Amino acid sequence: MLLPREFVAYLSRQIVRRLSPGTIETHAPEKVTELVHSVIADELDAEDKLNDEVRDILEQYSDYMRREGVSYQEMFRKAKNTLVQQRKIVKASGRDTGDAMKLSRDKITDISHKLIVALKKSRDLRMKQDQNDARLEIVKAFTEILQVEEKADRAARDKVRSIKRDISEGSEEWDILQKRYYAEELKKFGIDPSR
Repeated sequence: MLLPREFVAYLSRQIVRRLSPGTIETHAPEKVTELVHSVIADELDAEDKLNDEVRDILEQYSDYMRREGVSYQEMFRKAKNTLVQQRKIVKASGRDTGDAMKLSRDKITDISHKLIVALKKSRDLRMKQDQNDARLEIVKAFTEILQVEEKADRAARDKVRSIKRDISEGSEEWDILQKRYYAEELKKFGIDPSR
């Protein structure tokens, strides 16, 4: 998943907090938070499932790719783009499209539309604003929180890279250090994913 699961839970709670009481009125904020979390997690999981499917497809052609000298990364990108177009999926990764954040603006907008549909159907809340105004509020909250997350992630990666001995990105040691520094950086920005 592009975002850690704990961060998705934090993001969901923050969106509900920012929407209440001005945009939505709810007697069960925890149920609304679960709904928001479910929509966001499902959208991010869809990208993970797509990546897994592309890996499975390319595994079938590994001998051919090796024989022909075809780049795995290039084939992965092409196969994924083909499936994205066929299934009309909005790609989640913002870095692929030049966005600085982990999620593309298009994906944030897509999630905001799906959240509004889910919120409208929910009996645990009442919309107090126009749907588009509420959706724009979701986009704004999403973007602001992800910008802070991106700064924390970048700072954590820079800390790991600054260690004197060479640590390979993707190694177990890298992952452990990055997660620890990431948590520290989030706390510097006043973000505690556990709350």
